Amino acid sequence: MNTTSFIKKMFLVAIVFFLYSCDKEYNAIGDDLLGDNHFDFLQYTSNVVAHNQAIGAVDATNLAVNTLGIYNDPAFGKTTSHFATQINLASLAPTIGANAVIDSVYLSVPYFSTLKSTNTDGSHIYELDSIYGEQAPIKLSIYESGYFMRDLDPSTNFQETQSFFSDQNAVFDNAKIGSRLNNSTATAQNDSFFFDPKEIVQKATASDGKVTTTRSVPAMRLKLNSSFFATKILNAPAAKLATNDVFKEYFRGLYFKVENASGSAGSMAMMNFKSGKITISYTEDLVTNGVTTRVPKIIELNLTGNTVNLFEQTNPNSAYATAVANPNRALGDANLYLKGGEGAMAVIDLFQTPGELNTIRNKGWLINEANLVFHVDAAKMATSTEPNRIYIYDLTHNKPIVDYYLDATNATDAKKSKYVFSGLINKEAVTNGRGQTYKVRITNQIRNLVKYADSTNVKLGVVVTENISEAGFSKLKTANSFTSKLPKASVMNPLGTILYGSHPSVPEDKRVKLQIYYTKPN
Repeated sequence: MNTTSFIKKMFLVAIVFFLYSCDKEYNAIGDDLLGDNHFDFLQYTSNVVAHNQAIGAVDATNLAVNTLGIYNDPAFGKTTSHFATQINLASLAPTIGANAVIDSVYLSVPYFSTLKSTNTDGSHIYELDSIYGEQAPIKLSIYESGYFMRDLDPSTNFQETQSFFSDQNAVFDNAKIGSRLNNSTATAQNDSFFFDPKEIVQKATASDGKVTTTRSVPAMRLKLNSSFFATKILNAPAAKLATNDVFKEYFRGLYFKVENASGSAGSMAMMNFKSGKITISYTEDLVTNGVTTRVPKIIELNLTGNTVNLFEQTNPNSAYATAVANPNRALGDANLYLKGGEGAMAVIDLFQTPGELNTIRNKGWLINEANLVFHVDAAKMATSTEPNRIYIYDLTHNKPIVDYYLDATNATDAKKSKYVFSGLINKEAVTNGRGQTYKVRITNQIRNLVKYADSTNVKLGVVVTENISEAGFSKLKTANSFTSKLPKASVMNPLGTILYGSHPSVPEDKRVKLQIYYTKPN
């Protein structure tokens, strides 16, 4: 190989890499590196128009994460979250022997938790993630569901998936069958259920008397009615257990009904129900050489198949209800109410000053950075749990903006990935500090708008988000003036925040603004 040629090629590669790295540093570096030092960039602040938009009922089918419980948010009102799910057999066509008798049936759904410490005896201390409200009990009742959750929508000639909407709790409640299945005499299993951070400890005694201790992460672990599952599963006709399609018609699933426990305001948790299961432990006869013995067996049911989160919104805060019912689309609203679930969003219009965008284009500015900065109304949010992140997207076309797609940054906590695009809350630099601002970088969105005269100045939507990696959309039950869809990650988040808007009555230093950092052409 020609050494000189090789060196030249490697030098060229190094130059390209260096220039690429410099461009990334200059244009797409995170706040943790760039901060507020914008070197010799010139700054321009553009006024925007931002107003509220109510959302209403939304398709809550097959969400990646679901809420369960009751959350009383002083700034927004009370949300009660119910849940319904289909069930699948973990193993099809199980062989059930003679004289099968159930020992126990347990439902287990692990919580989102973090291991904090390990004790000398091997036990563990956990902290639960995404628990809202005080650690207060709720009344939880689990029923057999009589409502069949079909896969495809007959109104579309079975060409589209079936939608189940967040306001359909009455439908599922009316279709429930029989008595509740979590009918233990221990009230912590039903009437006074709470999200317990303790690890699950199970002990088993072998035939030789040896005791085995098994420890697992905190979970909703509920004992279910054995007689029901003996009839429904062990005594089921074999054909009903042959395929999951048949099984889901035969056993249509479970409905989780939530109510206030006596004297309790309640609490709410984010749940990953698709990791849950029902374990049916039973014994049956085993005949060997004419000798009959009893042997232990297990059948597992998975909480997979179609699911739906069902919301009830009650006692809305009057300021919130009034604001979303009467948006000022001309001047913008004084406060922007962002509420997850079937709550509210904000609509952003950029460059509303006549001729502003064309002036910028004609000057040939090089856009180095552009941010939308929102200030939290701390007084109105003083007693509410604040969402960790907001999300901005192309409302006109119901898709993420280009800055979302171009940000490949990752974090140890997946919820904090895409930290250049950001939208993460900026809190006071004190213990348990409250939120001050949210900043979303839309550099490339503005750069393309300035660079290309035929680019569309789209409306932007602003919502709370549960998972920044979730870029899909859910249908609204009733379309509004701007859209028929909502980011799915917002449906999953029960929280809300109140931000200062764009109305002239808002103090200048609190008003939502578009910050543009640019350099002039030579």
